[in-house]
Amino acid sequence: MFRGSPIVRKTLIAASAALATLVPAGVHAQSIAPGQSKADYLAWLAQKPENPGKVRSFRKFLTAQRVQDVVPIWQLVRTSSSWQQCSADPFEVAPVSQWGNIVQTLGFVKGEVMPAIGKVEALSGFRNDALNRCSNGRPGSAHRMFFAMDLVPVEGIARGDMISRLCSAHGRKGADYSTGLGFYSGSRFHVDSNGFRKWGADGRGATSPCNRGYA
Repeated sequence: MFRGSPIVRKTLIAASAALATLVPAGVHAQSIAPGQSKADYLAWLAQKPENPGKVRSFRKFLTAQRVQDVVPIWQLVRTSSSWQQCSADPFEVAPVSQWGNIVQTLGFVKGEVMPAIGKVEALSGFRNDALNRCSNGRPGSAHRMFFAMDLVPVEGIARGDMISRLCSAHGRKGADYSTGLGFYSGSRFHVDSNGFRKWGADGRGATSPCNRGYA
């Protein structure tokens, strides 16, 4: 409850209402599944002797493609927010044969998404077939072949502003990168390079908020 003069109370209430329309910095942490923090990644890294080598090789590949700095690699190897319910691993390096698939996706994020909404955090990347099925992913999910990432903005931004900026970027350059752009509730969104398309929270193209038209 706010205290003080009526004018002060009105000012504070108005400010609180304005802030409530934003996706505040740090709210993305609420979307991170338990067991997928950086500390958890470091623990996973030490669990098996082959894990550090796989990550080093993957990092070397990304560096050669000049996309190693788009998102931290420990976020890029996050699997699914449902990993615990599915008795899966919280982190997994995709098969080497699929590494090339994420390059164009990272290129779109680096060249179009980040200039539009700032830095992003990756919540989910590669999902093996079993995890994809358990996570209720579609049989043809772009996550299965490591084309896709689920992301959230790091900085505070209004959801409507985030959507309009991403839709504009997708409309301008999405076809060049074969970009799929999908929106979930809150600040979470999906980007892949497995075909130029768009969809809303129910997975249908007809419900994409980009259909409202953004310049």
